[in-house]
Amino acid sequence: MLKVVSLFSGIGGVEAGLHRTGHDTELFCEVDPAAALVLSKHFGGVPLKGDIRDLRSLPKCDMITAGFPCQDLSLAGQKAGLGGDQSSLVSQMFRLLETRTRSRPEWLLFENVPYMLVLNASKAMRLMVREIERAGYRWAYRVVDARTFGIPQRRQRIILLASRNNDPCEVLFADDSGVPDTHTRPTEIDESIYYGFYWTMGKMGAGWAREATPPIKGGSGLGIPSPPAVWIPAYDYVGTPDIRDAERLQGFPANWTACLENEGYRAGDRWRLVGNAVSTKMSEWIGRRLNKPGHYDHSQDAEVTEGRWPKAAWGRNGKVYRANVSEWPVNHRKTPLSAFLKHPLKPLSPKATRGFRGRALVSEEIAWSPRFLDSLATHLARVEKAGLN
Repeated sequence: MLKVVSLFSGIGGVEAGLHRTGHDTELFCEVDPAAALVLSKHFGGVPLKGDIRDLRSLPKCDMITAGFPCQDLSLAGQKAGLGGDQSSLVSQMFRLLETRTRSRPEWLLFENVPYMLVLNASKAMRLMVREIERAGYRWAYRVVDARTFGIPQRRQRIILLASRNNDPCEVLFADDSGVPDTHTRPTEIDESIYYGFYWTMGKMGAGWAREATPPIKGGSGLGIPSPPAVWIPAYDYVGTPDIRDAERLQGFPANWTACLENEGYRAGDRWRLVGNAVSTKMSEWIGRRLNKPGHYDHSQDAEVTEGRWPKAAWGRNGKVYRANVSEWPVNHRKTPLSAFLKHPLKPLSPKATRGFRGRALVSEEIAWSPRFLDSLATHLARVEKAGLN
């Protein structure tokens, strides 16, 4: 059992998964009051701190976990370095790590969006691992798709694991099931299944997913929910998932954030927190592998000397090596979206349907299926007739 300190905790997605595999949280740090309320509800008794900038030191622990906005790395990357940039939240993590000069934790676990690999031509990632190595750790990272754990949500996230005395490759790379055939075009329609897409898009993209939703988002900065849409061809019906199913799509039990409703928070707050959370199934897999590391064959690895960094790599002493693994570590039995959803979909409103269809009709980037566009028109006529808003 590892003793964990959680920074930028959100609603506890990392820790919920780690707890299922026997690990224990010693401290949470989360500045968002709504997220802190959810943490208090589900992890009562664990100390909870607010702004990381107010933390002077960390308790003794075996692991630090953290998820943070990649934009913060972009800002830090324009300066001398993470360690000296006190305006960067990421730098606060390394500042706290330096307070434990004699007994630093064995493990560091970070989660972020894959854009971190693209940001400033991978400069943000280089800056991050440079600070990790400077602190005395060897590291590995991997982009992982949440669908690998049987969850019907197409959600890629980068997991970065670092260790002082162990090989993180034996945790992150020991499992690999290869890439299954999950791709489909908006022109390829199977009448018997469900499709997920972003109704807020349409012209240049839509997050189109077969028997899955696109990544659940946190909503707008104004607190307006932005759940993905689900199309059921057999009924010419388009709707959005219930927040309880969104929680389940992130690996939480339904109603994980329901405690907010009694405290005056809006539906948008629940969507924001759930959309920003880490999949608990992902951290559960990592926790299990931390308990029992496997083996990874390095024979096909190659040093990365220039260009954008790959989707999986490891490094030490300033060198980076491409890892020969996919985004699918395991291949759990897939639950299709049509069988996963437990709560009725909310009909997509006339305004939202009309807006998406209008954008799709003039799109020069996507060849939408005429069947899909006709189905949208049928749905639109139905919800208009019903007088839905």
